[in-house]
Amino acid sequence: MAKDRPASRATDHSEGFPQSETVGTRVPAEQIKHSLAMAKAAVRAAAENRGQEILLLDITGQTALFDFFLIVTGASRRQLGAISSEIDRVLRDEFGERRLSISGYEEARWIVLDYGTLVVHLFDEETRRFYDLESLWADAKPVDVAPIVASASAQMARLRNQ
Repeated sequence: MAKDRPASRATDHSEGFPQSETVGTRVPAEQIKHSLAMAKAAVRAAAENRGQEILLLDITGQTALFDFFLIVTGASRRQLGAISSEIDRVLRDEFGERRLSISGYEEARWIVLDYGTLVVHLFDEETRRFYDLESLWADAKPVDVAPIVASASAQMARLRNQ
């Protein structure tokens, strides 16, 4: 396989790779593990910046383009910008990852951050309801991020009380 091509997913379970009959490609388990670690770090950054309705979707079975979608609601354009900046900082500092593209930052009703295997969607409430990505990707597997969100919220509460 050429180095510049995306990794593939397969329906063959014999090699221990994530499977997708609909996509027919193969992704090494290490890539999925790395993508999930990045996604969880982004969840933490969003929660620490008071993001709401944080939803992480595993879409490895739906598309070969990326592994995870993170969907977060913010209360204001300013907050969405702060969440976006913090996710960028965390993924750069902790993983050496740089964002491939960003869309919507100027208007800040829906900011899309593309990290290749992870796509982050930051919405204001109205725009999130309108686009309803959760329904569009209903076959995706939700990842339990409640412990990450609870831990980040508790940490932020401790900092406020100091």
